[in-house]
Amino acid sequence: MQKPVESLDLQGIPCPQNSVRALMKLAGMAEGTVLELIVDDGEPIANVPLSLENEGYTIIRREKNNSGWNLLVRKE
Repeated sequence: MQKPVESLDLQGIPCPQNSVRALMKLAGMAEGTVLELIVDDGEPIANVPLSLENEGYTIIRREKNNSGWNLLVRKE
């Protein structure tokens, strides 16, 4: 598994701003790189991965942590 190049903490950021911020961050990254996102439970974990997949990004891993979720996203 690839290690993330960067991490973006989106905890406390409401929908849909968290998806927009994640997309903006990924847009500036090179293809094939991996970004770790930290999102809240509830709407964010339900919506952010779907938004990213709809834009062509690959969710490598979804893992529950103490305060939310860690997502590893590969820019394709």
